[in-house]
Amino acid sequence: MTGETAVDARRPVLSWIALGVVYVVWGTTYLAIRVGVGHLPPLLFAGIRYVIAGALLYPIAVRAAARDRGPGASRERPGGAAWLAAAAVGILLLFAGNGGVTFAETSLPSGFAAILVATVPLWMIVFARLVQGKRVTWRSAAGLAVGLAGVAILVGNHLTAGHTPDVLIALGAAAAWGLGSVLSHRLPVPGHALLAAAIEMLAGGVVLLAVAAGSGELSAIQWSSVPVTSWIALAYLIGPGSILAFTAYGYALARLPVTTVSTYAYVNPVVAVLAGILILGEHVSWPEGLGAALVVGSVVVTLHRSRSAARPGHPAAGSPRGARVLSRAGS
Repeated sequence: MTGETAVDARRPVLSWIALGVVYVVWGTTYLAIRVGVGHLPPLLFAGIRYVIAGALLYPIAVRAAARDRGPGASRERPGGAAWLAAAAVGILLLFAGNGGVTFAETSLPSGFAAILVATVPLWMIVFARLVQGKRVTWRSAAGLAVGLAGVAILVGNHLTAGHTPDVLIALGAAAAWGLGSVLSHRLPVPGHALLAAAIEMLAGGVVLLAVAAGSGELSAIQWSSVPVTSWIALAYLIGPGSILAFTAYGYALARLPVTTVSTYAYVNPVVAVLAGILILGEHVSWPEGLGAALVVGSVVVTLHRSRSAARPGHPAAGSPRGARVLSRAGS
């Protein structure tokens, strides 16, 4: 067997390993956020994460974009229009989206927050109709109905616990992520998924830090009282949670059918709930379990695609735009 053939033989295995990384790492980021915001202000925490992750990912993304363009291609940087477009999307995804989730997790259990964020594909259907005029299919309508029922059960179960504002913030964050994902189709964001993600992280992180400073989070924090567990959580979110997982996601998306990769959207909340139960001792009541099952089921219905649309080589399967269609949610 030649060296090239050996590499080709390993690619399917590496692709599934990459998808497994996406399953586990993105599912456990909710737990890391919950641990981190126990002693670090939420907006500052999220801002530090994304500024550092974006700064580290950007040179990697530039090299990856040049490599994908072929041998001898220059490491061309995106222009001003691409930066502005990616920054606008990043503010929606990471400032309003992830920042909202991080803030909500100061009081909400990590698994519960993950289930609320799992509604992003449903919000994308709504905004695709409003922004792009896309027709809502019967499958999408069924997914929306089932998901709405699940959210109603989840929200109703927490109304008496004094968590209503944080529940609404988490749902608003999911809506912001859905809107940002839809707008990424209409704005001239960089065509390379990793490069777009790096710019979005930098823009979202800078805005998060600015708002954290303006809201008094910087002056209120006692750095000496922050335990090591919060710093470990932050390091996990920067390294595995951002850089490694986004890279693994791009690798899997380029080599596996898009329907296969899209399964992360309903595997992640399940992983998040299990991690919260096993590591943080979070409790899931039967109404929460029912609501979670309905939300995850609605995402399964919504993300279902025909086999013909999911073949490797189909425009949605491996292209940068395919990556933006499946813009990841929440954590």
